[in-house]
Amino acid sequence: MESHGETNYAWNGDISLAYQVVGEGHLDLLYLQGYASHVDLNWEGPALRRFLHGLARYARLIVTDRRGWGCSDRFSPFDVAPLETMTDDLLCVLDAAGSERAVVFGTQECGINASLFAATYPERTHGLVLCDALARYDWTDVGDALPTELQARWAGRNHEEVWEANVAELAAEWGRSAYSADWPDRREAEWHTRLSRSAIPPGGLIAEMRRFRGTDISAIYPTIHVPTLILGTSGGDPISSAENALYLARVIPGARLVQHECTERPWLHWYERAPAILFETQRFVASLREEERALDRLLATALFTDIVDSTATAVRLGDAAWREIVERHHALARSILARYGGREVDTAGDGFFATFDGPGRAIRAAQTIVESMCSLGVEVRAGIHTGECELLDGKPGGLAVNIGARVAGLARPSEVLVSETVKSLVAGSGIVFNDRGHHQLKGIPGTWQLWAVG
Repeated sequence: MESHGETNYAWNGDISLAYQVVGEGHLDLLYLQGYASHVDLNWEGPALRRFLHGLARYARLIVTDRRGWGCSDRFSPFDVAPLETMTDDLLCVLDAAGSERAVVFGTQECGINASLFAATYPERTHGLVLCDALARYDWTDVGDALPTELQARWAGRNHEEVWEANVAELAAEWGRSAYSADWPDRREAEWHTRLSRSAIPPGGLIAEMRRFRGTDISAIYPTIHVPTLILGTSGGDPISSAENALYLARVIPGARLVQHECTERPWLHWYERAPAILFETQRFVASLREEERALDRLLATALFTDIVDSTATAVRLGDAAWREIVERHHALARSILARYGGREVDTAGDGFFATFDGPGRAIRAAQTIVESMCSLGVEVRAGIHTGECELLDGKPGGLAVNIGARVAGLARPSEVLVSETVKSLVAGSGIVFNDRGHHQLKGIPGTWQLWAVG
C-alpha cells in the first residue's frame, strides 16, 4: 500500500480535528469528503487511495475529517455544531497545516461547508471545487427545486414521513453489509462498510441530518467570487442529482460546470469518474497559478445596535450623566463583541456597527448586548443581516450593510431583529424566532421577511 501523510490534529478550542498533509505542489488543496470520511481508513480502499494520490500529484493535499466524523472529535447526539463553527474548523486546519490559502474541494454534503468557507474567507481561498455537492440538506418544491438524495422518494408524499422513514433505515442499516451488498469486489465492499461504520455511528449521522435539515444557504451562493469548478454526473445518481450541479452553476458567479456520464456507483466519485475528475481538477488548479483575482468582496454578518430614544434620555439626564452612560455602554458593548468574535467597524454616537464570520455568534452577541444594557437604565435595539460586503478602504460596505442598518431601524426596544437569510443560516440551532412580517426597507428593492429573536 502507498504511504500517506501522518495524522495530525488541529484544535478549535477543546475540539481536535484530524488532518493529513500529502504531496508538495505549488498550491494547497483542502479536501473535504462527504458521505463517509476517515483520514486513516480512506487510504485502505484502492480506488479512493488512487484518487487521493492523484490529487496530491499537482497540489499539496490537506485531507481532514470534519467535526464528529472519522478521527476528529465527536459531539454528543444533542450537540451538533453549527455550520459557522465547522467553517472555523477549516480555518484551524489550514493554520495548523501551515497553509495561507488553499483550493477547497468539497464533495456531497461537505460542499455546503466548502461554499460557506469560500464566501466567508475569500482571502484564504484560491478556488472552490464542488463535486457532487448538495445544494442544501432538504428539498423544496417552491421556486428553484434543489434536489437531495430524498427527492425521488418525496414526489407526491409527505416530506416528514419520508424523512422519518429515511432515519429509520439509517438506524437499521448504516455501517452494515447491506449498504454494499451488490458490489462486485467483495474486499472493496467490506472496506466500504467498515469505512462507513468507522466514519460515524448511526446516532451521530441522524443527529447531524436533523440538525441541518432546515439549513438553507441559497442566499450565500451568489456571494462566492473565487474561481469555482462544479463537477457532477449526468447519470442516475440518487444522492447528488444533475439538477444540483446545474443549480449551483447558475447561482455561483462565473462557475464552470463539467458533468460526466457514470454507470458504476455514481454516488462515489473516486470510482468510474475518477480519471475525468482528476483531469478537470488539475486543469483548474493550473489555471489558478496564473490568475489571481482582486479580493474586494466577502461574506459577512452585519450587526447594528443603537440606544432607544437616546436624544430624549440625554436631555432628561443632562450632558455629564449622559456622557458617562455612553462611555459605559461603549465599554460594555466592546467587551461583548470581543467575547463573540465580532469586529467593530464603526461607532456612530450611541450605536455600533460590527461584523461577524457567522450569524449565530452575531445573534448571541446582540442578545447579550440588549440584556446587559438594562443595567445602565437604557434600552438597545439590534438588527442583523448576512450578505456579500464590498471592502471599501478596508471596511465592509455595500448593499448587505445597508440592509443590516435598515433592519436595525425597524427593531423594537430591547429586540434583536434579523433577516430571513440569517434565520435560514441558523436553522436547527435552537434559536427561537417570532414572525415580524414583510417590510419595505428604505432604498432597498422588494419586500423583506423579518424575524425577532425570541
